[in-house]
Amino acid sequence: MQKVQLGLITTLLLGVFIVIGALIAFLVKKKQKVVDFSIGLAFGVIVFLIIMDLLPEIIENLSIRYLHIFIICTVLGYFILKLLDNFIPDHEEDNMTKKELKNNLAHIGIVTSLAIVLHNIIEGMAIYSSILSNTSLGMAVTLGVGCHNIPLGIVIAGSFYQSNQNMSKTILSILLVSLSTFVGGIIMFFLNINTINSLVLGILLSITLGMLLFLVISELFPRIRQTKDKKTSFIGVVIGVILILLASLF
Repeated sequence: MQKVQLGLITTLLLGVFIVIGALIAFLVKKKQKVVDFSIGLAFGVIVFLIIMDLLPEIIENLSIRYLHIFIICTVLGYFILKLLDNFIPDHEEDNMTKKELKNNLAHIGIVTSLAIVLHNIIEGMAIYSSILSNTSLGMAVTLGVGCHNIPLGIVIAGSFYQSNQNMSKTILSILLVSLSTFVGGIIMFFLNINTINSLVLGILLSITLGMLLFLVISELFPRIRQTKDKKTSFIGVVIGVILILLASLF
């Protein structure tokens, strides 16, 4: 029961990272530097936890005869997030006129919110299963995804406030989005995930791997490559690697 409770608490804490990002959007002047550092940190954490923790855990749960299942589920996890990502606008409001922003405001808000909520629910389910499989692995995944959620929180808060100019509505929207990962944990709790066998656990971890690969390949690495402040991103990567190495020692 202790791991079940930890799994639920962890998925709840994931939403806190989004709230932290939202607070940064409202309080910090040098938002871009925080974003660059968070992206680098997330990249370092996720890449090393895939190599040092997630892959060995999958190999332990899936024997060589289930190699095809591993490949299928990893690809599935990758394309689940890729599909959802297609429904999330790139927030390139600077290239739009005020009239275009006003006309597309409702549509962008609804589609973005639904896509992020669905994305976070699936993410919460994957991380909950990781916690029950291997607590240290699950916490490492949480750290990596959480760091990725900080820039997401900055973008969401800025976009919502720019669209409605209403602080109360923006805060409510942030809270709803941040709680969506916890909903994923609740779903897995009611599915009684703690009774599954190693095969199903290997499948869930493979889906998690696919999701993390998408974050690294399609989101984090391109943003690190494009950023002007590569030094800050590099510091984030190094600190992320150090955190995983220290975690593996303990």
